[in-house]
Amino acid sequence: MKETVSELLQSALAALQSEGTLPADQTFTPQVGNTKDKAHGDYACNIALVAAKAAGCPPRQLAEALVDRLPESKAVAKVEIAGPGFINFFMSTASAFEIVETVLNEADRFGRNDSGKGEKVQVEFVSANPTGPLHVGHGRGAAIGDSLCRLLEANGYNVTREFYYNDAGAQINNLALSVQSRAKGLTPDDDSWPADGYRGDYIIDVARSYLAGETVTADDREVTGKGDPEDMDAIREFAVAYLRREQDLDLKAFGVHFDVYFLESSLYQDGKVEATVKRLQENGYTYEQDGAMWLRTTEFGDDKDRVMRKKDGGYTYFLPDVAYHLDKWQRGFTTVINEQGADHHSTVTRVRAGLQALKAGIPQGWPDYVLHQMVMVTRSGQEVKISKRAGSYVTVRDLIDEVGRDATRFFLAARRVDSQLTFDIDLARSQTNENPVYYIQYAHARICSVLRKLADEGVNRDRHECIGDLSILALDEEKDLANQLAKYPELITNAAAQREPHHVAHYLRELAGQFHTYYNAHKVLVEDTALRDARLSLYLAVRQVLENGLDLLGVSAPEVM
Repeated sequence: MKETVSELLQSALAALQSEGTLPADQTFTPQVGNTKDKAHGDYACNIALVAAKAAGCPPRQLAEALVDRLPESKAVAKVEIAGPGFINFFMSTASAFEIVETVLNEADRFGRNDSGKGEKVQVEFVSANPTGPLHVGHGRGAAIGDSLCRLLEANGYNVTREFYYNDAGAQINNLALSVQSRAKGLTPDDDSWPADGYRGDYIIDVARSYLAGETVTADDREVTGKGDPEDMDAIREFAVAYLRREQDLDLKAFGVHFDVYFLESSLYQDGKVEATVKRLQENGYTYEQDGAMWLRTTEFGDDKDRVMRKKDGGYTYFLPDVAYHLDKWQRGFTTVINEQGADHHSTVTRVRAGLQALKAGIPQGWPDYVLHQMVMVTRSGQEVKISKRAGSYVTVRDLIDEVGRDATRFFLAARRVDSQLTFDIDLARSQTNENPVYYIQYAHARICSVLRKLADEGVNRDRHECIGDLSILALDEEKDLANQLAKYPELITNAAAQREPHHVAHYLRELAGQFHTYYNAHKVLVEDTALRDARLSLYLAVRQVLENGLDLLGVSAPEVM
């Protein structure tokens, strides 16, 4: 319907341009929005205020001229001018329910579009160090990142999901030392335990598996434990593979998959880090000072230059990041989105500066970043901080075991990424209207229950069957439901463009709320079969959109609860 209103206004604008009221050499694009107050109609547009200066007349006068030149349309019941020149459209009842047929005809394709035209987009998310189980922060990144991928795919993009493993550096060495200590029978209480060692029970599992000579498979490699507690290289290789496998199992339990697993170590093995350093040197953006090599990142907007190679000859963390992102660009990804924790904020400017210093044709401001804030887990109003398995933090697996995959994914994706999130375990477990994922899933299950009752009476309805005369749906609640369904396609477009999956969760909560209100107030299984069938068609459309939206969040749509 919004497109219909826009087309009507475009026609009126063209008429005024042909008459000379508006200049013919300018382009005027009406922005049609949903009204907040239904007393002001279904849609509103401020084009008269925007174009009044070009017309040389007051906005309200221009609005009157536009309304006079609107083509006749059965879709519009009434048009009003409000305030200084807003144009409000009241849609006809018949037109409002056309969306029901559209939803049922398009089914799981409803809301999807081809605006992306198959453009390659890479989304990097989670990217946890292979040093332990995934914590809730990784879980939030997984929920947001995977939902964003689903949204981009719904808009016609060719999406590659990528996980970057920091499998080099001090943390990996600490992991190997921790496993070696456990293999030798030490505990974190021993004086000789590594100062920065990992203390979780999972280290015991890794050590036992290594000593037993077990074989683990992690994406691109198969590693067998040598059983020698003195062989640090063997321990390191086995521990990384073991924990990569464990993280992969966590992600599978979370319903998240990746197309590419990229190892930081490969950048060194393939000479890409050294090649990046050489290119930066040749471009004149490096200098030596205090025994270290620096990069002139201030020339690209950073607040100070950054050390690239330390005195001991090792590289700082952002240098391999630059090499890694150059590799992304060379793989043909003109759009790259990095979903990471907010603690990566300081790396954004540095990585972008390094990429500009390469002079590789990479646009400024590339790549895109989506940075999520921290998660606090609570139970009975108290913060939960410790998992026995991890030793010092709550894991994704803990949450899945406590509340299930659906609630975990929904809760972690349902807030703005830049807002801190409190994950209330008690709320996520509850079967009440206050639990948003239960509330939404229950709306879907309620509709399925109605269809089962109808089937018990010998009347079967196909899930995509539009039946009955929709024009007899005259209640305000019915029209509100139809209008809410009509908002879904634009929601999918905007949520992807803004990189904000939480809008889907909010939309579903509102749709479910409108449905529950309608369900509680008006029966669908009435004796009037024409009214019954019309309401069933509306029910079926609501069910389809709930299912489509939940799928974008990686959440199931149960038929029974």
